[in-house]
Amino acid sequence: MKTVRVKIDPAAPDFLTTGRIDAARVDATTEADIAAHKASDDAEAMLDSARFIRRVRKRLGLSQAEFSERINVPLDTIRNWEQGKRCPTGAALALLKVLDKAPEAALAALN
Repeated sequence: MKTVRVKIDPAAPDFLTTGRIDAARVDATTEADIAAHKASDDAEAMLDSARFIRRVRKRLGLSQAEFSERINVPLDTIRNWEQGKRCPTGAALALLKVLDKAPEAALAALN
């Protein structure tokens, strides 16, 4: 492999790259646009979380009621998670990750 050394002079504009962003578009972005993008990203994250929880439950072959009973979480909470109204955090999220990776061991530990 050949090594090439380049000296960059910050004073010379020829060496400054324009980057990979559209500066005009960034400058034209308003706070309302940013808030709308954030809301859209948050909604997508909730849907991803809902899909993850539904996938874990279905891989275990359990109904929502059976799943809530096995992991000792209220049925309404499971429904809210799967509908994207709420997102699991803390210990619940950790338990779901363990159920996803090692379901037999996690269910055995819960019994």
